[in-house]
Amino acid sequence: MGKDGKAADPLAFVKDFAAGGISAAVSKTAVAPIERVKLLLQVQHISKQISPDKQYKGMIDCFVRIPKEQGFASYWRGNLANVIRYFPTQALNFAFKDVYKQVFLGGVDKHTQFWRYFAGNLASGGAAGATSLCFVYPLDFARTRLAADVGKGGQ
Repeated sequence: MGKDGKAADPLAFVKDFAAGGISAAVSKTAVAPIERVKLLLQVQHISKQISPDKQYKGMIDCFVRIPKEQGFASYWRGNLANVIRYFPTQALNFAFKDVYKQVFLGGVDKHTQFWRYFAGNLASGGAAGATSLCFVYPLDFARTRLAADVGKGGQ
């Protein structure tokens, strides 16, 4: 049952799931080159694939050398795993937040019980995040391993 006494709409859950997932996929793909550069700079000192004389000198050097040495598409290496991991994370967060709001905030008026509403809203966001994390943590590990790989273009 919803706050207004009506049955919860299962289609709303599906819409929220799709909206959260699609927005996550688009945003992660847009920033994938920046994420890849950041990750390479973080792991280059311990990577056996990058010899000390070939290490990147900074962000600009990394941005310039990646397409030359690995191909332009390598900016998105590991992005599919990232999207596969992030899509359900955000989709579940977005969809479950409303479900948990019904649990924590059923019958709470945000105008007369502000602090209770505030705490319930925080609890619903935290519960939604914890729920989604249970499903997607293994995918996060796979994404990090794939993105840190420094192969040649097409490999």
